[in-house]
Amino acid sequence: MLRDLWNHRSLFKTLVQRDFQLRSARAVWGTLWLVVQPAVQIFIFTVVFAQVLRAKLPGSEDPLGYGLYVCSGLITWAFFAELVTRGQTLFLDNAYMLKAVRFPRSLLPFSLVTIAALNFALIAGVFLIVLGLTDRWPGASLLGVLPLLGVQSLMGIALGVLVGTAQVFFRDVGYAVQVLFQFWFWLTPIVYPVSIVPEQFRPLLAWNPMLPVVQGYQRVVLEGAWPQWDALWAPALLALGVGLASWVVFRRLAPDLVDEL
Repeated sequence: MLRDLWNHRSLFKTLVQRDFQLRSARAVWGTLWLVVQPAVQIFIFTVVFAQVLRAKLPGSEDPLGYGLYVCSGLITWAFFAELVTRGQTLFLDNAYMLKAVRFPRSLLPFSLVTIAALNFALIAGVFLIVLGLTDRWPGASLLGVLPLLGVQSLMGIALGVLVGTAQVFFRDVGYAVQVLFQFWFWLTPIVYPVSIVPEQFRPLLAWNPMLPVVQGYQRVVLEGAWPQWDALWAPALLALGVGLASWVVFRRLAPDLVDEL
């Protein structure tokens, strides 16, 4: 697949550029809106929540603590959600090109990961500027984000391609994933800390593979501490398993994708 990516690098570049061009078409500010929107969102959580709503984390007097807590989880969840939700329509959205042009099907997942990563880099860059301006720079522990992104990226693109392949043959899959994804979001401690969850429901959260990943981001941002590496073994192994299953299903069904589209 890497060889195919290199041999068709021009088409790959075109796919990535086309996505950004379509989103900024007819906009005077163009791609600048990709930075303005997340900047406003971060401003709302870090300033409005702190100064207007006086929202604070339990046991913390930091006025910006809750806003930074939410942002660290929400920004990274958005990256994960983009991989899954756009992956589920990846082949349907590119049906015309799949029928008209012969190229390795693996180029589409690679382009999706690149697009999502660039979007995340823009938003994360704004957030890092906020951390620097508020004197909350994590320091060397910021490097701990890289393994978290690796696990999250593999899990997201694997689920996206798996669901996207299945949806070509069974369109109900997409609707089911949208419903399940809403539950998944609220079962992940992004807008609430685990400490406020009743004891009897906490074992349910422990089954969430995204829990240690999101908590890893929150530890880096709020405490300037490294993620808990021992807690990442389970989601990492699960991501590898889902990735393998996705690759097998994709390889077996890829020849029939065009016919079904």
